[in-house]
Amino acid sequence: MAFPAGFGWGAATAAYQVEGGWDTDGRGPCVWDTFTHQGGERVFKNQTGDVACGSYTLWEEDLKCIKQLGLTHYRFSVSWSRLLPDGTTGFINQKGIDYYNKIIDDLLANGVIPVVTIYHFDLPQALEDQGGWFSDTIIDVFDKYAQFCFSTFGDRVRLWITLNEPNVMSALGYDLGLFPPGVPHVGTGGYQAAHNMIKAHARAWHSYDRLFRKEQKGMVSLSLFCIWSEPANSNSVLDQKAAQRAINFQFDFFAKPIFIDGDYPELVKSQIASMSVKQGYPSSRLFEFTEEEKKMIKGTADFFAVQYYTTRFIKHKENKEAELGIPQDAEIELFSDPSWKGFGWVRVVPWGLRKLLNYIKDTYNNPIIYITENGFPQDDPPSMDDTERWECFRQTFQELLKAIHVDKVNLHLYCLWSLLDNFEWNNGYSRRFGLFHVDFEDPARPRVPYSSAKEYAKVIQNNGLESPQL
Repeated sequence: MAFPAGFGWGAATAAYQVEGGWDTDGRGPCVWDTFTHQGGERVFKNQTGDVACGSYTLWEEDLKCIKQLGLTHYRFSVSWSRLLPDGTTGFINQKGIDYYNKIIDDLLANGVIPVVTIYHFDLPQALEDQGGWFSDTIIDVFDKYAQFCFSTFGDRVRLWITLNEPNVMSALGYDLGLFPPGVPHVGTGGYQAAHNMIKAHARAWHSYDRLFRKEQKGMVSLSLFCIWSEPANSNSVLDQKAAQRAINFQFDFFAKPIFIDGDYPELVKSQIASMSVKQGYPSSRLFEFTEEEKKMIKGTADFFAVQYYTTRFIKHKENKEAELGIPQDAEIELFSDPSWKGFGWVRVVPWGLRKLLNYIKDTYNNPIIYITENGFPQDDPPSMDDTERWECFRQTFQELLKAIHVDKVNLHLYCLWSLLDNFEWNNGYSRRFGLFHVDFEDPARPRVPYSSAKEYAKVIQNNGLESPQL
């Protein structure tokens, strides 16, 4: 059975992870430059994205990979500090504009639809120095940056992502300090940053709606990460409720304000408020939206973009000591089934994606859904004949077919992570998610297809699997 006619097949990358050229042609430093250059084993073997895949000078090689696969869509991010070195429109870097113009024009000339992410973890360091996502001044700065992107590229770009995985960025960056800026503010920082991210996204969406939509006829959303949460004991009411809280805290925290009513889930608000009281805070650690802000935030997405990699079992874990932390506020414990294959945090659970898609359909009024990332890594050194990894993708596509044909989920696009092996944040180059192998020891950074690239090309050509089982 095939995917619907016109189904979109893509692959994704992000600027810091592939471009390199970190101090080339006027690009300003971003927080990941600072973070990786400080060393201290924050990243595997103190690796950096200074060169990465060299895509800043090797775009034509990336384009060959895209054409070889037969992609209909290519999702990439623009580097904020390559376009606006200090994060503001006070100085605009024309060479950055030229680079992304070439990518967009080349994609369109080859019949590939660009999906452009405005911000993918790489905040200009100049803005971080002014408070970053902790400061509410960033809302206006981000809105102006988004407007700059819309006005510069929007005559050719129809699909926009404002923020990539703000739920990951706020938790890992501003709460735990595992991502830049690298300073933990456990139990407070994540909520503060997330509050500003939601408002920044909403402002940018309204700017597009008001100033650009009529002429450009594009669509704008944000990409939300989700680990599917399954009750550890399906017969335990406590575990069932814990699994729901896990989804509420991780996913609905962002989705509900934007897609439903402009406000956080009630369960999240009550959990954090009650924990805050136990901890001696005068009020909840979670910020409140004003009524005006709720109206501004509600309905600010034109499609539902989701990123899925894995599933976890969730167990109720009472926070008796009133400890600080997001899982502690949610009163949950997460763990994997030891039988699930995978590396690091990614465990292969294709059925979790189908459950997540159904959750979005049922909770968010059956929206148009785009999967903007999904993938499985190999360890380093990787196998060029990655048959086992391709089997993970094949099983995933089976689940997508069930979601579309059996469950009637409104799925329109699938973007595989990633087009290339790249700099995988804290894992450096030790995790290989690419369809194309990149030799990071070779200055030429050759791209060589894994077996999975050839198999994915067949799926795209056939718009489906050769022998699917529903």
